[in-house]
Amino acid sequence: MQTYFDHNSTTRVADSVLGAMLPYFQHQYGNASSRHDLGTSARSAINESREKIAGLVGVQPSQVIFTSGGTESNNMFVAGMASYLPPARVMVSSIEHPCVMVPARHLSRLGWTVDLIPVSANGIVDTDQLPVDLISKDSLVSVMMVNNETGVIQPVAELASLVKSKGGWMHTDAVQALSKIPCNFADSGVDAMSLSAHKINGPKGVGALIVDKKLPLNAFIKGGGHEFGLRSGTENVASIVGFGVAAELAVSNLSNYGPYLSVLRDEIEAKLIRIGAVIHGLAAPRLSNTSYFSIPGIQGETLVMELNKVGFSVASGAACSSHGSGSSATLRAMKVSEELAHGAVRLSLGMDNGEQECDEFSAALALIVSRLKKLVSLTV
Repeated sequence: MQTYFDHNSTTRVADSVLGAMLPYFQHQYGNASSRHDLGTSARSAINESREKIAGLVGVQPSQVIFTSGGTESNNMFVAGMASYLPPARVMVSSIEHPCVMVPARHLSRLGWTVDLIPVSANGIVDTDQLPVDLISKDSLVSVMMVNNETGVIQPVAELASLVKSKGGWMHTDAVQALSKIPCNFADSGVDAMSLSAHKINGPKGVGALIVDKKLPLNAFIKGGGHEFGLRSGTENVASIVGFGVAAELAVSNLSNYGPYLSVLRDEIEAKLIRIGAVIHGLAAPRLSNTSYFSIPGIQGETLVMELNKVGFSVASGAACSSHGSGSSATLRAMKVSEELAHGAVRLSLGMDNGEQECDEFSAALALIVSRLKKLVSLTV
């Protein structure tokens, strides 16, 4: 039986979420565009979920565009805006997820200028390094609300204010922030916000792009005119229903999430530091559930495999790109040494984790590190 400490990668579908989804696979299986009773029932279910997700981030239901997940939502903003605007500048932080970074860099082939916004040694986007004077009414800026590896919370509202002062368009990838910290759309100051269900105990394969009603966004997937004409394709009713229930759970759990998990995370980190670990982003504001650390002299992949053998699931970086080569782009942007970057391990807790599991993890890790260091010393 594995103890799961990889909640930033994905989460278990909650029982209530699964229960709400099941009828839409076999009994209430209508196409939401059909005019008969099964179709109108499906449409009502989608509308109800749209209202729940809108309530989670403080917007009108018409501002919620359902997608297949965070990756599509991020691509929808970048590509959808770029196809509407004349080539100008696109600015993204140097720690963005590849599903923002790659489409942004692709725009350079279409005549856009791509700028990377630096971060501090603690992984915080430096507002002083935002090239404000280069922002125009056709500029796109995207900065994630929370980094998926370090858990560092970014100054999105401050950045959005600077971007808006020059007439630019601001987007944030809030996939890792949703359900962990407040994600009010108006307070963030952005024009668009990406969300994903599977990070909040919902199903994989569904997400949303939250948009300001004045956003000049072209359709990302063209065809049948679904999702207010912005994303064609028969709606995934079961998953959208699950997303709505997961949003309700997120609202009810938000006040307890931080206080509960910060205690567990801090206890683990105190023990990590005692065995010589370096905590990345330690001095920055972070999610209460995330610890990204390195043990000098030990490869991160080795630690992940050794911990897996004794029953603990952790990650060596961003799970979506864990099969890539090289060290973490986030840690390189933070100017972390190659040795430490290659040793990075991400621990991300969830509400179903308990103190005993955390104690067992710390004890197991200490034994593994001691054994691996002895092996290293013998081979030197």
